[in-house]
Amino acid sequence: MAGLLLAAGEARRMGSGGHHKLLAEFDGCALVRRSAQTLLSSRLCPVVVVTGHRHRQIEAELQGLEVEAHFNPAYTTGMGSSLARGFSHQAIAEADGTLVMLADMPAITPDHIDRLIQSFRQHGGNVIVRASCNGQRGNPVIIPKALYDAMRHLSGDSGARSLVERSELPIIDVETGPAALLDVDTPEAVIRAGGVLKN
Repeated sequence: MAGLLLAAGEARRMGSGGHHKLLAEFDGCALVRRSAQTLLSSRLCPVVVVTGHRHRQIEAELQGLEVEAHFNPAYTTGMGSSLARGFSHQAIAEADGTLVMLADMPAITPDHIDRLIQSFRQHGGNVIVRASCNGQRGNPVIIPKALYDAMRHLSGDSGARSLVERSELPIIDVETGPAALLDVDTPEAVIRAGGVLKN
């Protein structure tokens, strides 16, 4: 089981103050590093991080962690290109399943990740598993190997959601509570979640 952390976005909703949500600190740790550590503390191996906007700063925050940073030169075109870039990585291509996590989800824990992995394995591995909150679909999501080729052909701003729902594979929702829905897209959301804004 591989982990794919998406950390390439331009954070446009952060406004004109120069703040990057993934550099915001939670308990003294940049959010992107915290998210990578969450994946590394679970049963996932390897962990690949797709970077893009301000990638030098993002990759600097990942120094010393056992992750592979993979720069997406087309990051301005949207999430689809980052997913395609990640699923083209050899380490992910060899995995039976890949958990995709957005790097701006501070409430996700290693336990949440391991529960998703356990469900994936219990259902035989040819299913899609996603975190949910009270029946509402959320993130992270585990993508099985059967969908890797389609993931490598995503482009633009289309994420995996429509592909997942068109796939005809069983979708297993795992209740993880509010963490599945909490991403920090604005300065206010970062502060509400307990973060400290940094440039």
